[in-house]
Amino acid sequence: MLPPRAVNRHLCWSCLVCASLPRLACGDVEGKLDALFNRVRAVQKKSGAFEMLLCVGNFFGSTSETEWKEYQTGVKKAPIQTYVLGANNQETVHYFPDVSGCELAENITYLGRKGIFSGMSGLQIAYLSGTESLNEPTPAYSFSSKDVMELQTSLLSTPKFKGVDILLTSPWPRDVGNFGNSSGEIDTKRCGSVLVSNLATSLKPRYHFAALEKTYYERLPYRNHVILQETAQHVSRFIALANVGNADKKKYLYAFSILPMNSMDSAELVKQPQDVTENPYQKSRKEAQKAKLLLGAEEEPACQFFFDLSKQQGKKRPSDGKEGRHFQSKQARKPPQPTGPCWFCLASPEVEKHLVVSIGTHCYLALAKGGLSNDHVLILPIGHYQSVVELSSEVVEEVEKYKSALKKFFQSKGKRYVLFERNYRSQHLQLQVIPVSLTCCASEDIKESFIVQAQEQQIELLELPEHSDIKQIAQPGTPYFYVELDTGEKLFHRIKKNFPLQFGREVLASEAILNIPDRADWRQCKSTKEEEAALSKAFREDFEPFDFSLLQ
Repeated sequence: MLPPRAVNRHLCWSCLVCASLPRLACGDVEGKLDALFNRVRAVQKKSGAFEMLLCVGNFFGSTSETEWKEYQTGVKKAPIQTYVLGANNQETVHYFPDVSGCELAENITYLGRKGIFSGMSGLQIAYLSGTESLNEPTPAYSFSSKDVMELQTSLLSTPKFKGVDILLTSPWPRDVGNFGNSSGEIDTKRCGSVLVSNLATSLKPRYHFAALEKTYYERLPYRNHVILQETAQHVSRFIALANVGNADKKKYLYAFSILPMNSMDSAELVKQPQDVTENPYQKSRKEAQKAKLLLGAEEEPACQFFFDLSKQQGKKRPSDGKEGRHFQSKQARKPPQPTGPCWFCLASPEVEKHLVVSIGTHCYLALAKGGLSNDHVLILPIGHYQSVVELSSEVVEEVEKYKSALKKFFQSKGKRYVLFERNYRSQHLQLQVIPVSLTCCASEDIKESFIVQAQEQQIELLELPEHSDIKQIAQPGTPYFYVELDTGEKLFHRIKKNFPLQFGREVLASEAILNIPDRADWRQCKSTKEEEAALSKAFREDFEPFDFSLLQ
């Protein structure tokens, strides 16, 4: 049996790295060394030489002893330089005698608990062994927030740090599926490590490999910058690999080519692929920052208002049993307060309640006064918020529920909707939702109409990426105009000077879309209060099967 040998990072690894050769990555081996290396030999025979094999997840299994001894004593040899992460459970800790990393057998090297190594080409590979633990002291098969912070600090303190080429972890990062393609049976909001998400956010790996979930998932590439606010940066790719020899034949071996970022042209490095998405960890990072700021501070109670529609609907919503009371309150996070009378805060006496057609917990739906059509509606926050970018996460969630319900409702009528917001010379958020017949024009025609008419008025409308979040583009207080189609396509204009207040209505009322130019100005479309109440009642009854608020 060969004694473990310490790794000479300056000599061994630097000499091994060759930028021209592709690399291999592998998921949980679980002691099936012969199966893995036989597969590697077959791939090499077909595709040529590979520079190294990177293994994440459980390299050893509960029945590894016999097979492992043949490699440890030199009877068998790995066909490629193989780097592995450490233990993820107590049963396999004894296979890793040196926490700082060492050679376990010929061509098989344990990287260590955490760190980074670079080769002659400059390729940077960061690694973190084990699973997340909150226990003190941290078990030998786990990592703590301190471990992650030390790894981050060692890299972020490097002058002109842009990111790492490769990140190796065993657990998935929590929330990696946000804005991305489906991860199948894995719930990425519950699965994985928050600390690994934080690490990936700060290290910005071009490739991030993980395992442990016994499935294959290649996420769409995601951005590492905020569009229109930050300089473009390289994208990251997350790849989870299955276990070796799995019965479902899920992919466990992944071949890839990568040049070190420090040897690449800047323009080539930051090139954005067509299917790039928003960064999946932005939300969790912001929430973590907020939590830290509010740590120890008690949340201020406030009123959340509900309007009783039971008399108009002929149905009763859950209430406190006080029939004559139109408003009730419950504890919730306090929204910003208006500086004066507001026509849209639901608690305000100025609200025209006969136009209200649905009320949720944080938002309500109302017919537009002087609407472009009888089913032109507004999504409005119950509390006082000026724009979408100022909404709290729970309000945003309910806005999305109303959008989804309206999409289904209008589709049942053979229509699609167009939504726009004008955050300019207005004090309360109004999301205007206007239906358009599916046979009238395609989404591309609607989008083109907005862009063409904007150009005619020297308004620059930018098309936003499909998975982008407006909160990452506009800061609170920034005037803007925003259009969203029910296909997910989005247009954005940052208002810098005078902006036509009726622009959104004018485009939709034009001959190219609804062909009702005389209704472009809402003030020319007034109805009596009785007519408005009748239209509200009709819409409310029609929308009822799609109204999720009635089930709350």
